[in-house]
Amino acid sequence: MFEGKHLLLLATKAGYQTRMFAEAAAALGVRCTLATDRCNHLDDPWGDQALAVRFQDPIGSLPSLSAAGPFDAVAAVGDRPTLLAALCAEKGGLRFHPPHAVEAARSKYLSKERFRAAGLPLPWFARYRLDEDPSELVPYPCVLKPLALSGSRGVIRADSPAEFRTALERIRRLLSESEIRRLKNEQNRFVQVERFIPGEEFAIEGLVTGGELKVLALFDKPDPLDGPYFEETIYVTPSRQPDAVQRDIIGTVQRAAAALGLRHGPLHAEVRVNSEGVWILEVACRPIGGYCGRTLRFDGGMTLEELILRHALDQDVSNVAREPGSAGVMMIPVPKAGIFRAVSGADTARAVPGIEDVVISAKPGQQLKTYPEANSYPGFLFARGDDPLRVETSLRNAHRALRFEILTELT
Repeated sequence: MFEGKHLLLLATKAGYQTRMFAEAAAALGVRCTLATDRCNHLDDPWGDQALAVRFQDPIGSLPSLSAAGPFDAVAAVGDRPTLLAALCAEKGGLRFHPPHAVEAARSKYLSKERFRAAGLPLPWFARYRLDEDPSELVPYPCVLKPLALSGSRGVIRADSPAEFRTALERIRRLLSESEIRRLKNEQNRFVQVERFIPGEEFAIEGLVTGGELKVLALFDKPDPLDGPYFEETIYVTPSRQPDAVQRDIIGTVQRAAAALGLRHGPLHAEVRVNSEGVWILEVACRPIGGYCGRTLRFDGGMTLEELILRHALDQDVSNVAREPGSAGVMMIPVPKAGIFRAVSGADTARAVPGIEDVVISAKPGQQLKTYPEANSYPGFLFARGDDPLRVETSLRNAHRALRFEILTELT
């Protein structure tokens, strides 16, 4: 069906999810061209030279991509490549989210402005320059968020002006790191402050077709995320929430996607739910990150990446369903900051009933950071079972079996 088709895959690195897209393309007979801004770090699994692009300069990167085409589909891994993917799709007449929608989704501030204009429930929020000190002006408790960092990186709760100033200084130090400064993102000159929303947190994985959301999975996050930092751990699907709550979550995410202008492609959304209703935290026009996509399998064992690729190639996937049963992933928390040496207990963890796999992604000698500075996890646990509670229990039991050896300083 797809023989001779050509995929443009944009990614910051050749990590797990990038490889999964490439494998899905190969299985479908689709030629895959990778474009990345880290070519000198690539282990090239395609046997061909990856295209060098600059995600901070998407307009300037278009000519080289156009010369490598034509393409039949475009896919992006992570947040940073999504704008270039949208511009390429627009120029080539391919299906993807429009650039204006991607720009809004990538910005915590612009997305909140779009949500407010659409009448979605929102907490108080404001944007400040990084060199300002609004600690006496904001409501408490509040949450400080760097505008351009993904996930929970740099996100800190403050319950008082003193805690606010401490959190702000920590964010300033984080944004001054060379790894972040080299990205030259103007949004990193600002910090967003939002009133803290108490409640339970959930995630939605979906596909948008013609502006309509198809939900692939609704994940519970059973561990409370009350701060001061917001390291995510367990995702379990299907949700154990009542049907009415699930409908409210899905309906709110659909409204948020429409407010952003998302049209065609993957969606990953985070929400909080409390007695006041459903609150949108973020809506991203990308799939769930990294290894976590392994949690989802669809009809015939189809991977999430294959499903996204089929959708990008304009195949009707409206009837594709997740495999029966419950599934979950634990993003293994970083026990402490330092240099990773080794982990023990992995075989014991694998033997826990319900555990499907234990992946230790940290490499010996790798520096591990704790939240809010962290940007990676040392590993992942995967479980499947008959119901969500058993899956959650399997993940917790497997985690208890692991022992990490981490040096707190170089010797």
